[in-house]
Amino acid sequence: MKILTSESVNVGHPDKTCDVIADCFLDEALRSDPKSQMAVECAIKNNKLFIYGEATTKSNINYELIAKKVLHYVGYNENEFEIIKEVSSQSPDINEAVDKEVVTANDQGIIYGYACSDTPELMPLPIMLAHKLMRVYENFRLTNHNFFADAKSQVSVEYDDENPVRIHTILLAVSHSDKLGLTEVRNIIFKNVVEPILKEYKTLSINPQILINAGGKFTVWGSYSDSGCVGRKIVVDTYGGVGRVGGGCFSSKNSTKVDRSAAYYLRYVAKNIVANGLAKKVELQISYGFGLTEPISLNINTFGTETLPLNKIYEIVNCNFDFHPQSMINELGLNKPIYAQTACYGHFGRDFSWEKIKKLKM
Repeated sequence: MKILTSESVNVGHPDKTCDVIADCFLDEALRSDPKSQMAVECAIKNNKLFIYGEATTKSNINYELIAKKVLHYVGYNENEFEIIKEVSSQSPDINEAVDKEVVTANDQGIIYGYACSDTPELMPLPIMLAHKLMRVYENFRLTNHNFFADAKSQVSVEYDDENPVRIHTILLAVSHSDKLGLTEVRNIIFKNVVEPILKEYKTLSINPQILINAGGKFTVWGSYSDSGCVGRKIVVDTYGGVGRVGGGCFSSKNSTKVDRSAAYYLRYVAKNIVANGLAKKVELQISYGFGLTEPISLNINTFGTETLPLNKIYEIVNCNFDFHPQSMINELGLNKPIYAQTACYGHFGRDFSWEKIKKLKM
């Protein structure tokens, strides 16, 4: 018996607010210039938003307007914000190495992909539950003005022989108006957020521990209670700590950055390994070098759950998947403005091109 725990954060968490803003910048660039090279990030604290990074694009991007629209959605008075911007073009050395007829890797890096048979999405159950709680909360807070966008969830799941058997603990922290007492907050959130999830997962909801705002009231939220910047929630964005993560974040980066494109592609490969019955659980690691078209290494770990010899699985993977940066971009359609929707509630286990299942040539 073991217990695995994962967390998720909502759009009002300052780190996640920055991720969303950065990916909105990227989408705006890609709408009119699919070859945009973008890495424009931001950081937030109190009423200050810092926008900084590199952009080589033909698009005319109104960074301030895009940021203010996101801030307004989150629940801030966007006009209160002082926006400080420092954006330059991509280094010509990097651009010369990457901007070729055939795209090369924009940086070195190690990247992971993961899939398992826990859930229909072939994702670990704890992270899927944590994300679902946040999505339910987000829909709830948009119609109840006593609750705000800053929130966190954490879910612990009991496993027996690698199979999830029981939700052990659900932990939630949600920001709210000071008009509400703590008992009222807990009752409202249990009824409107936790209970729907328990009903959906009835067979696993065997007397779980429910902790809502265990630390007390949460009336000062977002950038006024914490600082935030792009890329600090990569475990939330991926597999919730069950599968490993590489060295780089996703948000703000266009598809020539293998931190992002290869992570999506390896998830695609891993999911198809499990979906096609080659293993019940798999983790892949790949590495790239700056300016190279071929990956340096590929490792596949099936944790002893494989149904074919591992060397045969390597053959099947290499026959069905192409790890060249240009091929990954083309196959998954990664030069399109699809990224703002990835920035919150996880990049995997949702309706994206890298989640599609195909019949593999054996």
